[in-house]
Amino acid sequence: MNQILNGIKKENPIFILLLGLCPALAVTHHFESAYIMGLCVIVVLLFSNLTVSIIKKLIPENVKIPVFIIIIATFVTALDMLIKAYIPDLHATLGIYLPLITVNCIVLGRAIAVASKESVKKSLTDAIGIGLGFLLALALVGFVRELLAYNTITIMSDLTRLTCYSMVYKITPFDLKLALFSSPAGAFLTLGFLLALFKYMGGRGVKHELN
Repeated sequence: MNQILNGIKKENPIFILLLGLCPALAVTHHFESAYIMGLCVIVVLLFSNLTVSIIKKLIPENVKIPVFIIIIATFVTALDMLIKAYIPDLHATLGIYLPLITVNCIVLGRAIAVASKESVKKSLTDAIGIGLGFLLALALVGFVRELLAYNTITIMSDLTRLTCYSMVYKITPFDLKLALFSSPAGAFLTLGFLLALFKYMGGRGVKHELN
């Protein structure tokens, strides 16, 4: 449990390690696309960490990184093909950022730092923690951006077509819509404010521990 909480808080990929910032800026215009991208990364992390941990002793030291990339690319390609076949609108929305999970520093970094050295159990736990940290960070950015830009929160829409009805909720009775936050500039602003908030909260935590 501590390892999972560590990935969410102390080693949060976006707010602490500053990794995976491209999808954090590109696919967070709606809460729905943000959390679904986070789920995709969790799936890839779990399967790649599992595979690397199982076969780590069979991989020669001088070709480890190429082999890890091939393993990650295999799972990303399979996921990309599944989403394209069954949820084409979602595939179009996620765009190039779905196949780019292959070169996401989070996934390769965990394969090198953890899965290639630790047991299967520890590798899976690490994948869950880091994956959840990434998912929650993306979801938070998407939540803030959609709220400010459209005054809605989209949990499930026609985009995913997984249900027969949409789940889009208007948050306030006011027609407050700041179009800036639906743009790339709004993504940078949102991420910047959230980074500052987490930095401030982390600093306060350190002070309390010292006291």
